[in-house]
Amino acid sequence: MTIKAAPPYNKTEIKDLTKDQLVLWFETRAMRSFRALQVMRWIYLRQVDTFEQMTDINKTTRTLLSASFDNKRLVLRQTETSADGSQKFLFQLGDGNTIESVLIPEKEHDTLCISSQVGCAQGCRFCMTAKGGLIRNLFTWEIIAQVRDIQQLADHSGRLTNIVFMGMGEPLANYDNVVKAIQVITDGDTGLKFSNRRVTLSTAGLVPKMQRLGKDTQVNLAISLNAADNAVRSRLMPVNRKYPLEKLLDACAAYPLKRRKKITFEYILIKGVNDSAADAESLAVLLKKLPSKINLIPYNEHAGSPFERPDESTIEQFQNILINNNFTTIIRRSKGRDIAAACGQLRARYMEP
Repeated sequence: MTIKAAPPYNKTEIKDLTKDQLVLWFETRAMRSFRALQVMRWIYLRQVDTFEQMTDINKTTRTLLSASFDNKRLVLRQTETSADGSQKFLFQLGDGNTIESVLIPEKEHDTLCISSQVGCAQGCRFCMTAKGGLIRNLFTWEIIAQVRDIQQLADHSGRLTNIVFMGMGEPLANYDNVVKAIQVITDGDTGLKFSNRRVTLSTAGLVPKMQRLGKDTQVNLAISLNAADNAVRSRLMPVNRKYPLEKLLDACAAYPLKRRKKITFEYILIKGVNDSAADAESLAVLLKKLPSKINLIPYNEHAGSPFERPDESTIEQFQNILINNNFTTIIRRSKGRDIAAACGQLRARYMEP
């Protein structure tokens, strides 16, 4: 399918600025800094699309804001809703590229899975997004807009409480933009008001950036692990050749965790590759010294992949071994399988000629 590009970005997008940056913008123009807080509340709490709607700001200031900034939304190209209530959103960016976000209904709340890059450079063999490689990083505002726009698009009466950076891309490879976005997403005064404890960032294991993340944010950390030995992990995830398990686990041990907090380890179960009882025992040994919880994710099969999903008895055996080794272990059942909700699948389908 040929993508028709959206209009290019001609002005600075105001959602690329943090609160401190917007305060500085006003101060350098000899304007009162509290105006920055007013503007942010209009954008994030009241969801306005134009500066003219900001009625408690004088017209001269509104005109200056309009001349200086854009306040765009992403272009929604496609929405699909699963039988289980999951919704996948395909957004088009100003350069014509597309990204995906997935809204997942849980028992008492909704979780939104957002993207941080167009494509991904990590090359994980089980991932659909990896097939297209990395096209570019998302701007800060493009990350924030996924949350802000879906808050408006999905009328779920405030059920959206959890954000996970588990969509397209490696968040830590777009570190500065992701951290700026997190600041706005978790700003309880003028931002989107999500609690730090309800925001999770998942990484393939970019060790140096993990160390920075623990200092710069208070969000939850999840590690895409997927194997308990270097040989298998390197085959599945090329990043392991640069940051093997020894370095990764040292970084996890040094990660600053609040009391009673744990690192989540995500483990995609792939038939005949990493799903044996011996693999489960090795995983238990590997993580025994870390405050850990483990999410087991049965592989979500897709066309062209050489991998298969294990049968249910194998999945349950793997979980039971970990539980018997005193790990909190949850099987994350794939949602939205009927709408290709795995990362990259809807985008790949949209791009097909």
